[in-house]
Amino acid sequence: MSSPQWHKTACNLCYVNCGIEVAVEGERIVKVRGDKANPKSQGYLCNKAARIPYYAHHADRLTTPLRRRSDGGFEPIDWDTAIAEIAEKARAIQARHGGQSFALYGGGGQGNHAGGAYATALLRALGSRNTFNALAQEKTGDFWVNGRMFGSQNCHTAEDVHHCDLLFAIGCNPWVAHGFPNARDHLNRIRKDPARRLIVVDPRRTETAELADLHLAVRPGADAFLLGALLAVLVRRDTVDHGFLAAHTEGYDEVRAALLALPVDAWLAAADITRDEIERCADMIAAAKAMVVRVELGVQQGVNSTLNSYLEKLLIMLTGSFGRPGTNQLHSWLAPLWGNSQGKVYAPTGDQVIGGLLPPNSFPRAILSDHPERLRAVFVDSSNPANTASDTREVERALRALDLLVVVDVAMTETARLAHYVLPASSQYEKTEYTLFNFEFPTNFFHVRPAVLPRLPGTLPEPDIYVRLARAMGVLPGDNVLATLREAAGRSLAEFDRAFGGFMRDNPSAGPAAALVLYETLGPTLPNGTASAAVLWPAAQACARRSPAAVRRALDVPAEIPDSQLAQRLFEALVGARNGTAFTRHSYDDVWSLIDTPGHKVRLAIPEMLEWLARLDTAQTRADPEYPFVLAAGQRRMFNANQIFRNPAWRRGDPDGALSVNPQDLAALSADDGTWLAVQSPRGRLVVRGAADPSLRRGQLALPHGFGQAYPAADGTRLTNGPRINLLTTADNCDPIAGTPYHKNVWVRLERARPEEAALAEQTSRRIHGMAAA
Repeated sequence: MSSPQWHKTACNLCYVNCGIEVAVEGERIVKVRGDKANPKSQGYLCNKAARIPYYAHHADRLTTPLRRRSDGGFEPIDWDTAIAEIAEKARAIQARHGGQSFALYGGGGQGNHAGGAYATALLRALGSRNTFNALAQEKTGDFWVNGRMFGSQNCHTAEDVHHCDLLFAIGCNPWVAHGFPNARDHLNRIRKDPARRLIVVDPRRTETAELADLHLAVRPGADAFLLGALLAVLVRRDTVDHGFLAAHTEGYDEVRAALLALPVDAWLAAADITRDEIERCADMIAAAKAMVVRVELGVQQGVNSTLNSYLEKLLIMLTGSFGRPGTNQLHSWLAPLWGNSQGKVYAPTGDQVIGGLLPPNSFPRAILSDHPERLRAVFVDSSNPANTASDTREVERALRALDLLVVVDVAMTETARLAHYVLPASSQYEKTEYTLFNFEFPTNFFHVRPAVLPRLPGTLPEPDIYVRLARAMGVLPGDNVLATLREAAGRSLAEFDRAFGGFMRDNPSAGPAAALVLYETLGPTLPNGTASAAVLWPAAQACARRSPAAVRRALDVPAEIPDSQLAQRLFEALVGARNGTAFTRHSYDDVWSLIDTPGHKVRLAIPEMLEWLARLDTAQTRADPEYPFVLAAGQRRMFNANQIFRNPAWRRGDPDGALSVNPQDLAALSADDGTWLAVQSPRGRLVVRGAADPSLRRGQLALPHGFGQAYPAADGTRLTNGPRINLLTTADNCDPIAGTPYHKNVWVRLERARPEEAALAEQTSRRIHGMAAA
């Protein structure tokens, strides 16, 4: 047998997307290692990436288009039939109800981004901008705050963790969930350096909290009270950077007055934090030369999530922890991952459109509403709302009510089982891919990576799928026009750019489908089969115009090369570098040019946030006697990774997706580690295996995300491999501005499972354990 061939690519398990090398033997990935030549991750590899073969090769892959029969089952059909039928139904819906009746749910994620631009182009060509995705389930409260403070919702903060002397981590556990490059290496460096400090705010004694100099074990759901009290203490002690505030912000006096009015001791009591702890925290902030604040879903999917994001930004700004080495920054984009849609409202539900996105919590209402622009047709791309969106039963009801549901995915997901058509996509390692999660400063990186495996027969890359649909729907130009553009692309990039620019000027109606045109014309000329990177050509042009000096530094372009050639240099570097490449390298002073307000000043006073702060009531932290436990519904653990791993064999350490429970709470139920328990919310009930976890507070529970998927057993039956968490959640338990769900704070009660429930769960568990062992 020939020796394995090593190929450079990237990890697809979290948004850091570290560079890796995979060994391919007999068309299978057999081993993974860090890529030492990758300019961003430099050989770093975590335990999760080593299990990528379980993603790439599993028994639930789709290999033919499927059409739902009238009896609810599915039948295989050929690609031409699937495309023609979907196009015919879509045209009929568009003619009768207009483009606003369409939506896209998803559009890539976790390194699976190449198809997103093409799915979005098809949606735009149909006349819709309605997009729901995971970002709008996690981050839009933060985007809303950024829009008000920095002038645009796609101004986005980055963290210079590598040079800070104080890392303030709020609601995140980077030891397990990463979130910035080489996270464990940098946490260890902070731990070993006597001049550096770590503060962690988290209800649980996480792996990161174990390394901390100060762990503030906040009461679940009380982050706003802790942050508000901390800011009030800093203002009262005058531990604020007046020089920074005067030079770079406006509105401090309003903010100061609001913070001085806060009842600090009452808020600390609500957060279950002592005065000594908050004073020590303030002392550490005052002593720091460069503090960086890192937040994640613990507060962004927690109670008061948009307010939490605002208070986090105030902590950065009031301490002057911005725009210097070792502090927070804004970063540049190659192509913004979300938009700027301030002031827009989605009529069928009344939701704010934030970053161009709609909240998944309102997705069922957008379908089931009686509004004339309600959704009637949805394309779901690389997403699984039937598992991941709040209130599974209501999402399922809404999906069944659609006139047309098309799912594009690699596996028969829970959402796909409700679709009218299921289209099989090639996996992330069978096609060219790139990531748009590029959040670094001062140097930002981008990685285009060709396929390392042949396409599974019967599958297609998403760009091919959307081009075929667009052609069948008549939204692509004729072949004669495309042939002319292809010929120009074959001669030179400069000639193609002139021809494409002329075509777009002469055919403005083709603008929404521009990405599809680029794929069909420029795409075939790109090296190593990287056709899907064609959409990066206009992105490279925009980046070179916005930040010419930063692009020049990143690519080391000699001074004699004019700025007019930077875009071509950048594009060629992007599609040609197998390890990824830096696309911008800024000076720290550049951060001010990235602020979109007049005068490039940060607006501190946001009226809606100050009003919210003034009416915040400590009563919201009290448990409901009927539902006395607070559940974190979607915890990141050592062996879980969103919804992209369906094969239960990859998580041998926790195949059941166990419920973490404080040992004293287990004892109060006369239960042991491993006992089957029932978690009951107002919406639903789950039977789960209990696992004693002393890192949790009393009354706090945690279930992992990424479980609840049906997977084929050896006998052909399908087993649900762990808890479907969103059977417990409700859509109205969410942020009032952004609609982000309060998944980290779900009130439940806990009891031992009934004997018949426990017996059934044990039987299923043994089969899952057997699959994992195999």
